Parts: sequence; structure tokens; C-alpha cells
Amino acid sequence: MKTFTLLVSAAFVLLSLQGMAQTVNDTAKVGLAADSVTTINLMPSQEAELAYNAGIEKMKIGDYKSAIEQFDEAIKLKSNWGKAYFNRAISKKEKKMYQAAIDDFEKCLSTPDTLTDVYYNMAQVFVLLKNNQKALEHFTRSIELNENSAQAYYYRGNVQFNEKKYKEAIDDFTKAIEQKPDFAYAYNDRGSAKRQLEDYDGAISDYNKAIQLNEGMTISHNNMGSAQRKKGELQNAIDSYTKAIRAKSDNYLAYNNRGSARFDAGDYKGAVEDFSAAIKIKGDYAYAFNNRSAAKFKMKDYMGAVDDATKAIQINSEYAAAFLNRGIAKEMLRDNKGACLDWGKAKKLGSEMAAQYLTDCK
Repeated sequence: MKTFTLLVSAAFVLLSLQGMAQTVNDTAKVGLAADSVTTINLMPSQEAELAYNAGIEKMKIGDYKSAIEQFDEAIKLKSNWGKAYFNRAISKKEKKMYQAAIDDFEKCLSTPDTLTDVYYNMAQVFVLLKNNQKALEHFTRSIELNENSAQAYYYRGNVQFNEKKYKEAIDDFTKAIEQKPDFAYAYNDRGSAKRQLEDYDGAISDYNKAIQLNEGMTISHNNMGSAQRKKGELQNAIDSYTKAIRAKSDNYLAYNNRGSARFDAGDYKGAVEDFSAAIKIKGDYAYAFNNRSAAKFKMKDYMGAVDDATKAIQINSEYAAAFLNRGIAKEMLRDNKGACLDWGKAKKLGSEMAAQYLTDCK
């Protein structure tokens, strides 16, 4: 599954300054006297509206620091202004001031006109804080206030997925689709939840629908390839990964996955080429180094297998599979001591397979 860009909708509401003078240099005639310059003093509420509107303009251009300063001024002049607190919270969220954003959102909970958006956006912040339980509670409250919110169902579904509650995630993605039938991302993510439940045909159907709705959904081509690979449809999987790569030439995940499908199909040379392409795009991609190690091993390039597994370990020192694979390659190079050390490390890191190899070690 996609990193859902949390879409946070700010309440961009420009307020008009009712009753404000057109200029501070208006002239007034009194009888036959000479014209005199008058000074117009803004009321506090008008100054607050000016600061609020300035904050909104700063938000529009992504200057959230200045937006916060303007909302500070508006709130100082009008302390019970829910929309000012709300947009200051959004700005603080963008500046990664997450707890401060939550504090501002909580000040809006007594404001009926922003209540649904408050719970929704608070949930988004809790997602960023990796507090899934709080995120679920707030998305649920938002849905209770607005049962037609496709976005709230969708993002709650993502949290359910992350909690491995795949059936509940499917229910939420389905409700999102009911509210928004062209919701390509909801189809994609429902497909991924179905894939976790080994409903590969259902997953492929959803991925196809996502692609029909949005041809640019390269992630769906990649995900469909993974479902096809699980079904053993290796050529179909390779074709799907190839489509993902054609749509996005720097898609290192698709290169790695296509390499894995080619490995499964016995095309070790093609697998090495794909893993190498993934590494060229992302030089610290430990999975691709480990996978290329396995492919080189199959091609009897044992020294190359050791080198690639070592690079994977240098990137991720707790990568159990890389220690296991390096040990196997070392054994073929008659480095039994080194092999046993690697298998011992792999076992400590949780590899059950390593225990089988360790039976040959003294």
C-alpha cells in the first residue's frame, strides 16, 4: 500500500471588513472652514479581521510561520475566534508543531461550524504522531458528524490497514467508494487489504479499477504485479511491473519487484539487471542488494553474492536475511567459520531458517 498524503483542508475563508473606511485620508468640510484631515481608527474586531485575512494569504503561499504570527495577532484581538484557532492549527501542523496544533484544534471543539473539520484534521495529526488509536477515535467522530465524507472513511481505512484490521479497512474503503465512485486510491488500497487476506482475484479486480479511473496510478500496476506473483502468474506480474516502470522510470520498487518475479521464474540474469537498476536509482536500498546477492548465488557468483550481502548489511545492520544469505555464499567459498558466524547473527536477529544451517556448525 500508498503513503496517503494526508490531505488537510484548511478553511480558507476571507472575511470582509464591514463598515471600514475606504481611506485614512478622507477629508471633511465643516461649514466654510478649510478642509481638515481626519484619522480613522480601526475597531479591534476590524484589526482582527485584517490579521486573519493576512494569515490566510500567507497560508495560500505556504508561508506558515508568518501565517501563525498573523493568527496570533487575530486571536489576541478576538480571543474566542474558532476559525482563527482552526487555521493556526493547520499552519502549526504544516510546521510539524503537532502538539501545539492539537491544542488549537481543541479550542475549536465548541465551534459548531468547524466541528467536523476539527475532528478530521485532529485525526490527521494523530496519524502523523503514529497514535493510531486516537486517529481512529477522531476519524470516527468526524464520520458521526458527516456520514458522507469519503475522505474520512478512506483515511480511517488506512489506519485500520496499518493496525492489520484488514476486514475493517475493506469496509471503510468500500464506504469511501460508495460516497465517491471515482475514488481511485480507495480502490487501490482496498485491493491491498484484500491481498493481505489472500483474496488475490479481488485485489487484482480493485487494482484494475483504480487504473481505469486513473491511468497515472503507477502504484496500482506495481501492487497488481505483487498479487499476480502471489498467484504464481509470473509473466503477468512481470508485465504489470513493466507498466509501472514505463509510467515512472525511477520506480525502484517496481524494478526490485520485477527482479523478484524474474528470480522466481528462473531468469537470474534478468533479475540481476533489475536489482542493479533499483540500486542505481536508490543507492541505499538494502533489499535490492540482498536480492541481487541471492540472484548472483544462483548464477554461482559466490564472491559477488558475499559482496552484495555485505553491502546490504552495511546499510541495515539488523538485516537477518542478508546475514543468512552471506553465510550460505561463504559456505560455498569454503569459509565455514565465517558462514557459521553469519548464521549465528541471523538467528539472533530472528531468522528461523538460520537455526537449520547452524546444525552443521561446531
